[in-house]
Amino acid sequence: MGSNRHVATMAVALVSVLACSPSTGATASGGAAVEAPHRKDVGAPGIGDKDFPDDGNGGYDVAHYGLKIEYEPESKHLTGVASIYARATQRLDAFNLDLSGLEVGGISVDGKEATYSRSGSELTVRPAAPLADGARFTIQVSYSGVPKPINDPKNLGLFGFVPTDDGAFVACQPDGAKTWFPSNDHPADKATFDFEITVPKGVTALANGEMPRQPATEGDKTTFYWREKHPMVTYLATATMGKFSVRQGRTPGGIPVLAAVDPKFKKSLSRLYTTSAAVTDYFGKVFGPYPFSSTGGIVDDFNAGYALENQTKPIYGGFDPDESIIAHELAHEWYGDSVSIQRWKDLWLNEGFATYAEWLWAEHKGTNTADALFKGYYERPSSDAMWKYPPGRAQPRDLFNESVYTRGGMTLHVLRKTIGDATFFKLLKEWAAEHRYGNATTAQFIALAEKLSGKDLGSLFNAWLFQPKKPAPLT
Repeated sequence: MGSNRHVATMAVALVSVLACSPSTGATASGGAAVEAPHRKDVGAPGIGDKDFPDDGNGGYDVAHYGLKIEYEPESKHLTGVASIYARATQRLDAFNLDLSGLEVGGISVDGKEATYSRSGSELTVRPAAPLADGARFTIQVSYSGVPKPINDPKNLGLFGFVPTDDGAFVACQPDGAKTWFPSNDHPADKATFDFEITVPKGVTALANGEMPRQPATEGDKTTFYWREKHPMVTYLATATMGKFSVRQGRTPGGIPVLAAVDPKFKKSLSRLYTTSAAVTDYFGKVFGPYPFSSTGGIVDDFNAGYALENQTKPIYGGFDPDESIIAHELAHEWYGDSVSIQRWKDLWLNEGFATYAEWLWAEHKGTNTADALFKGYYERPSSDAMWKYPPGRAQPRDLFNESVYTRGGMTLHVLRKTIGDATFFKLLKEWAAEHRYGNATTAQFIALAEKLSGKDLGSLFNAWLFQPKKPAPLT
């Protein structure tokens, strides 16, 4: 997520692995209502994150999403078919998907019609036959309707699939993926993605990853194809559409880069392109090899007031981002996108790291130092609200609190001063490498820091991450 100064059908070769509804009642396809009692052979309606108990689902892991959607900006109507490739982690008579608002036209599991019911954002699916523990299976869901974004003033504001005059602004943190496709909508379940997006001719559709084939125009419609071959959390998936000026090429280090801006920000295109390229290459030296196959960014004219680190294509909502914000969002490609949190309470692992990356970029550019920035923030009086919010335990109703960003970044600076630059920068690289394309926790980061430094760092992390008061000054 951006700095809160601005707030913030396709079959593929798969590796072995693998929410408000308009109706609160149970409506089954093709007949009677289907109940989904909570039994051991029914996947849990949540993934197990107690702060977001309804997000994600239990009983299966998703390996891949194939999303085929058509969107009409004038009517705001979306039609979609989602093909979800998954593996059961228990015996399943039924399981849940997260889907909000859109009407379901039908569901099949392994090509056989399934029954289903809706309750809020929970879509309960009952296959024609039970799924064995470990079974790989394919779910296909057809759906349609006018997407309704989530408006949560406590967490970001408006997010999810947000219709705009010429298309859609799609930024889904923390749990807005369910506003435009059925999913296991929690960062703990990462998957690869294919997108097939059909829009009116003249509209550009931008999604994660790269284009495996060129757009195809037939009549008055154009279909865009995108593929993200690296695992991705659902909130980072985007299908942003509209009128865009686009520039493509490679960073000086050879990484493909794409920058796209709404015509309102056309003068920003060159700077977005060159800055994104420079930041990506520099952080590749500091954090280790860039984890994905392309980089870049999107500036849309929707006045979101925040940015989001959509994988491979951070999006900036309604403003021309400065270098610091671009550095923040691209740092997330390592910390947040490649290394993702297992539970939302550890959000500082994303935001504190990206904030500190801003400071490192300032050092690199010679405009400031991390030490000076740290000291400036530390001068805040002990009565300042930042000290009362322990960033190591993000609160579900205030996820994007400044403390998670600033005090999180300060924690890393204290760690750097304590263990020394050589060990600190080795730690940043090993953290990114050890959990590349996976999920991680604060406890794992502390353990790695102690292992590499040979120091007991418990009191440092306790004071800076978990105490609701201003830590003692550095000695």
